[in-house]
Amino acid sequence: MSLKIINPESLGAPHGYANGVLTEGGRLLFIAGQIAWDQQQQIVSADIVEQFDRALANLLTVVTEAGGKPDQIARLVIYVIDRSEYRERMKEIGERYRARMGKHFPAMVLVEVAGLLEDSAKIEIEGIAVL
Repeated sequence: MSLKIINPESLGAPHGYANGVLTEGGRLLFIAGQIAWDQQQQIVSADIVEQFDRALANLLTVVTEAGGKPDQIARLVIYVIDRSEYRERMKEIGERYRARMGKHFPAMVLVEVAGLLEDSAKIEIEGIAVL
């Protein structure tokens, strides 16, 4: 299995994501949206940075359980209820991202939504990995 990052020059250099990821071989793992809850399904914090960190950790737990590694993630979709709050804390969120994912930046999208199923959730992350 291999992932090839596709970033056409004509689109400019992406920052913190890839424009495309080409895969060859492997199996697809579709990872359900993960929020910042613990084993008792309680949200760990009201802070968006803490929620991002836990939601990403939960997503990586699914990848690891399936036998994968962070650099096998091909796509992430991040849902937030407040894009302004996310932007204000982007530097801290980026630090948490790199602590868990290193310099692996898959194809990503950030979507602002009116709400998430869990009322106290501020962020949800889903993904696709190629194992």
